[in-house]
Amino acid sequence: MAIPEHDLAAAPPLAGQETAQSEGGSTDLHRGLSNRHIQLIAIGGAVGTGLFMGSGKTISVAGPSVLLVYAIIGFMLFFVMRAMGELLLSNLSYKSLRDAVSDILGPTAGFICGWTYWFCWIVTGMADIVAVTGYTQFWWPDIALWVPGAITILVMLGLNLVAVRLFGEIEFWFSIIKIIAIIALIFTGVVMVLTHFQSPDGSVADFSNLIAHGGFFPNGLAGFLAGFQIAIFAFVGVELAGTAAAETADPEKTLPKAINAIPIRVVLFYVVALAVIMMVTPWDRVPADASPFVQMFALAGLPAAAGVINFVVLTAAASSANSGIFSTSRMLFGLALEGQAPTRWGKLSRTQVPARGLIFSVLCLVPSLGVLYAGSSVIEAFTLITTVSSVLFMVVWSFIVVAYLSFRRKHPERHAASKFKVPGGVFMCWVVLGFFAFMVVVLTMENDTRSALMVTPVWFILLFIGWWATGGVQGAQKRAKIRQLF
Repeated sequence: MAIPEHDLAAAPPLAGQETAQSEGGSTDLHRGLSNRHIQLIAIGGAVGTGLFMGSGKTISVAGPSVLLVYAIIGFMLFFVMRAMGELLLSNLSYKSLRDAVSDILGPTAGFICGWTYWFCWIVTGMADIVAVTGYTQFWWPDIALWVPGAITILVMLGLNLVAVRLFGEIEFWFSIIKIIAIIALIFTGVVMVLTHFQSPDGSVADFSNLIAHGGFFPNGLAGFLAGFQIAIFAFVGVELAGTAAAETADPEKTLPKAINAIPIRVVLFYVVALAVIMMVTPWDRVPADASPFVQMFALAGLPAAAGVINFVVLTAAASSANSGIFSTSRMLFGLALEGQAPTRWGKLSRTQVPARGLIFSVLCLVPSLGVLYAGSSVIEAFTLITTVSSVLFMVVWSFIVVAYLSFRRKHPERHAASKFKVPGGVFMCWVVLGFFAFMVVVLTMENDTRSALMVTPVWFILLFIGWWATGGVQGAQKRAKIRQLF
């Protein structure tokens, strides 16, 4: 029997959530994000460092077939987002994707998913710090590597401590900058193609560049598959709209809009933008160790414009780091409420921000300054970090899909009442899980991604040790009850 919509919205809160109290007396996260905030946060999550920084290497290994790579990944993640959307809207007491996983799959799954998602964003934040350093070297090639990263960490911490609405405003304007930059790049590139612009190296901008240099699959199937590693990282953060659901003014309206717009964003921001870049500059002349967005203007003899675009991609990396700091602090907040993290992280500041978890997450970004010195180049360090991040995000995305499959079995009445059902239902969920499994196999094909892949099991071993050492489900329930007493 279908349950009324108002009953869904009024479903009882999860254990511990009703007890979150701020120093100013507030008992819950502030719903300070409006429709325009959540729409632009979703765009910011779908357009980040992986596109601006990593697409050069992806193009170098996959050639023009990189367009198909991005399209396939975007297609699969659309169904992940639809599954997350149906889950979150089935019970508005869910404050994040972790809450849904914990409620449906159990506290052990919630513990693994929550802490892995936290670690995902810590690793991603490290990659963003590395990217900021790389972009800064465009202007100051001799600057000490740790300086730009340290400044970014401190600025993001200060901004996030103020209020969630300030986070929304920052992401709104960061995303506006990204959108304007990509549209300007597409427009400029199309003009260059139509006028057959000739760059200083003698190459001519033309539609034929997509197939004239070895074909659409110049490096064969191996090159095509190798392109997925960095490309997957370009999409991390696409689920951020769900993480921010607890602080969205009207989730039943804004979340579906943000999710349904994903295919349009993928086509415009990934497929069209990269197609234009490879029309202007043949794929085999796109530098693998720099941003093709910056290099396209520099190669065309427009150094001033290249400097502007470099500033844009720098803000994109800072935006991603900002999103990571936001999401990790909220994840720690939810874990603390269920006794799966230190209880002090379950308190809000006077501005209704989980400040203690926020500060802890920022401190965990500091080791990224040391990672900068781990490889022979910034892009090498970037590749190492992004591989780990990609694997962990695929684990989190898989948790979402598995939770949805379980949701369909356990709560058929909620699924029947849903106004935001997953297209393709169960069948597409299994297709997506199969795709993720295949991607793990693909990551074993390249030396740099294989070595990073071998490191990731260590994280899950540490998680299981931590869960066992703290008493598992019984220990978490006991800590949650103790926290409610205070």
